[in-house]
Amino acid sequence: MNLHGKHIILGSNSPRRRELLKCWDIDFEVDTGNNFEESFGPEVPYDSVPRLMSEGKSHGFHRPLKEGEILITADTMVILPPSAGKPGEILGKPRDRKDAVHMLRDLSGREHHVTTAVTIRDLRRSETFEVTTQVWFKPLTEEEIAYYIDTYKPYDKAGAYAIQEWIGHIGITRIEGSYFNVVGFPVQRVYEKLLSFI
Repeated sequence: MNLHGKHIILGSNSPRRRELLKCWDIDFEVDTGNNFEESFGPEVPYDSVPRLMSEGKSHGFHRPLKEGEILITADTMVILPPSAGKPGEILGKPRDRKDAVHMLRDLSGREHHVTTAVTIRDLRRSETFEVTTQVWFKPLTEEEIAYYIDTYKPYDKAGAYAIQEWIGHIGITRIEGSYFNVVGFPVQRVYEKLLSFI
């Protein structure tokens, strides 16, 4: 990929995003300095949160961008869609083991959505887009849930799981949409959008 002299900054400390961006064979810098506080009130619709977080991270970057710099920020959410009269619910990163068990029980035998919002910004413009992937889990046993949590300790992962780990291999029966989006970065769409900034 020819960057035409542009300097790419990834404003994320996610190791999965870094690894996926490395696959483009380009030079980029990771800079996570940010003044944005990642919080939102109960009045914010659950499906608006990824965009709100991604744009907040972009505009909360700790310094002004320079000519030729392109900043990429992102936020990934695991969302249980509304069902049986229940409103939609965001599953963030689990606080502890009990929370992780609760999340995986909620995902067991159900469909959920993984939505990533990505913001690309330079000196002249900013663009945010979203990618959603539908994911289905088989019914998980208590033994499977306990083994995964105790072995892989998914406390830094939204929804308490990573598709590329053991639980994804044995538990996910189907996905519709981008696999890499579930990993945390919809690289094909990011590539397409980034081309318009270069």
